[in-house]
Amino acid sequence: MFGSKLDILDQKWIDVVFTGRNKSYGAYELRRDNGRNTRNALIIGIIFFVVAVSANTILNMIAGFIPKAKEKVKITNVVLSPPPVDLKKPPPPPPPEPPKPKVDQVKFPPPVVKPDIEVKEKPPTVKELEVADPGQKNLKGDKNADVTIDEPVGTSDQKVTEEDPNKIFTSVEKIPEFPGGADAFGRYLSKNIHYPAVARENGTQGRVIVSFVCERDGSLTDVHVARGIGDGCDEEAIRVIKASPHWTPGIQNGRPVRVAYSVPIAFTLSE
Repeated sequence: MFGSKLDILDQKWIDVVFTGRNKSYGAYELRRDNGRNTRNALIIGIIFFVVAVSANTILNMIAGFIPKAKEKVKITNVVLSPPPVDLKKPPPPPPPEPPKPKVDQVKFPPPVVKPDIEVKEKPPTVKELEVADPGQKNLKGDKNADVTIDEPVGTSDQKVTEEDPNKIFTSVEKIPEFPGGADAFGRYLSKNIHYPAVARENGTQGRVIVSFVCERDGSLTDVHVARGIGDGCDEEAIRVIKASPHWTPGIQNGRPVRVAYSVPIAFTLSE
C-alpha cells in the first residue's frame, strides 16, 4: 500500500513508526542517524586500512627527511710502543757470514775522474775480468757453491740456513709494523671499529689487548684476546685485526720471521 520501494530507514517512515512514542530513549536517534554513522564508519575503515597497508612506506619517507644523529663514539688513536727489552736475556747473535761466491771476485772501485798520480786503486784488467766477476772486494770463489743473484756474498764455507722456519720470535731486530706506521693504524681503527650496541648501552669502556702472530708474508694468524672488557668489544677487536691488511713482517738476521705481537685497542664513549 505504500508502494513497491520501501525504505524503512527513510526519515518519513521513522517519524510514522515513532509517532506518539518516546523519541529520547535511543532507538529513534539510532534509526535517524544510521546513514550518517554507516558512511562515517566506512570512511574511517578505509582510512585505517590504507594507513595499515602503507605504514612501512610512510615511515621510510619520513625517515628520509629526518637527518640521522651522529653516534657519539670517541675513538682514541693508539700509539704502538715496542715491547719492553728484557735485560736478562742475551742479545740476538749477529747475522752469519754469507757464503763464498761460485766465481772469484776482484775489487772494482767506483769510477772517479781524477789525475793518474792521485789514483790509489787501479781497476781490474780485462784479463782478470775474464775469469772473475767485479765486486766490492777481492774474494776467492767456491766452485761447489750455488749461483746467487742479488744476494750478499762473503768468506764463509757454509751455506746460510734457517734453523727453524716455523719458530715464533717474541723479540726481533725490527718489529712488525702496520702499512704506513702507527698513525695509519690509528686511522684504520677509527674508520673500521663499530662500537657494539650492548657496550654502548651498558657504558662499557676500556682497552682490549689483542695478540696475534705476524707471519713472514705479513699476514696475521692466531688472533685472540689476551685481555678483554666484554659486551662485544672483544669480538669487535678481533674482527678488525683479522680484516687488517698485511703488515710489514718482523726482521731478524736480515730475514723476515714469524713474530708474536700484541696491540691495545681502546673503546671510549664520548660524554
